[in-house]
Amino acid sequence: MATMFEQVPQAPADPILGLTEAFQKDAHPSKINLSVGVYKDEHGATPILKCVREAERRLLENETTKSYLGIDGFPEFQQHVKCLLFGAEHEIVTRSRAATVQTPGGTAALRVAADFIKQQFPSARIWLSNPTWANHPNVFRAAGVATETYPYFDAAGNGLDIAAITSALSNIPAGDVVLLHACCHNPTGVDPTLDQWREITSVIVDKGLLPLVDFAYQGFGAGLSEDAAGLGVLADLASEFIVCSSFSKNFGLYCERVGALTVVAAEAQATESSFGQVKSCVRANYSNPPAHGAAIVDTVLSDAELRDIWQEELGGMRVRINGMRTLFAKTVQSKGANRDFSFMQDQRGMFSFSGLTVQQVDALREKYSIYIVRSGRVNIAGITPDNLDRLCEAIVDVLDR
Repeated sequence: MATMFEQVPQAPADPILGLTEAFQKDAHPSKINLSVGVYKDEHGATPILKCVREAERRLLENETTKSYLGIDGFPEFQQHVKCLLFGAEHEIVTRSRAATVQTPGGTAALRVAADFIKQQFPSARIWLSNPTWANHPNVFRAAGVATETYPYFDAAGNGLDIAAITSALSNIPAGDVVLLHACCHNPTGVDPTLDQWREITSVIVDKGLLPLVDFAYQGFGAGLSEDAAGLGVLADLASEFIVCSSFSKNFGLYCERVGALTVVAAEAQATESSFGQVKSCVRANYSNPPAHGAAIVDTVLSDAELRDIWQEELGGMRVRINGMRTLFAKTVQSKGANRDFSFMQDQRGMFSFSGLTVQQVDALREKYSIYIVRSGRVNIAGITPDNLDRLCEAIVDVLDR
């Protein structure tokens, strides 16, 4: 008789993290990993920011307890999050229309949002852009929230299909949820313009839909305030929404798991009620958040000197990524590519939809030990001056497949 665990089937490999596992086992001396969404510097390393090191030094010297945090985390951290999202003087902040709970990374914020939606609006579906981050459907389905998709990317023009987006959103029934990427859309790197944000938000408001914004890359597109401009449009036009944000990328705090969920309602009383239900979801999940990563963020953002260092380092990461976009497009062309990759220079953030087919991606992995998600999504931050030539030559080789 089989035991209970012997009856458990093998789980399929994660489409992104599974590639990293395969990459780690690959013995090729010049292998390249462009799959997982982690920032790499020009040497291929994921650095610890100088401001983070200094903040940790101060925390180590001054820390007095390892006691639990409250369910919603550090109050100071919560305030920093709201100010980064909206600005300290925005009426959403000054009128207490926003409340923030600290979470273990942006993924946990999404899961708490999913639990909140399922509990408070049990019949609501969530609509995801097609394509979207590969883990989005998993998170919401695991909470019992049904997922649907709306069109987003114009593959022929390598841009946003705004007409298809607004048409699809106009047919979604009231009470459903629409997930929007605040900036640096994952996986395409294609974001709406401010006018397009207004079009999208107007349809959402008119149809009575609830916006849920995934804000994982603030500062990686054009700048901290610039990347929040679309959210600003939403804040001006929509009376209620949810924001799930992360400090993994812009602070390099991947393993510390630092994120936040911010709920915004039309009035402070509705915010307070919703926030209480969000905290109930947290209590039933992980009870309360870890302290260290959020304490780092709070230490940096509370100190003018450290904050300046952070913004300079964040700017350096952004400049490097944008520079590699331009250099890649020029280099692959110089290697004889029969396709124009200049569109990648107009995309934002770490990712780009390269247009490579599944067969071409497989060939890059099998022949050259170059790992790319099968959708063709490329992590631009994984490209370095040292691996650029080999990457471009390999891509040119597989383009005819």
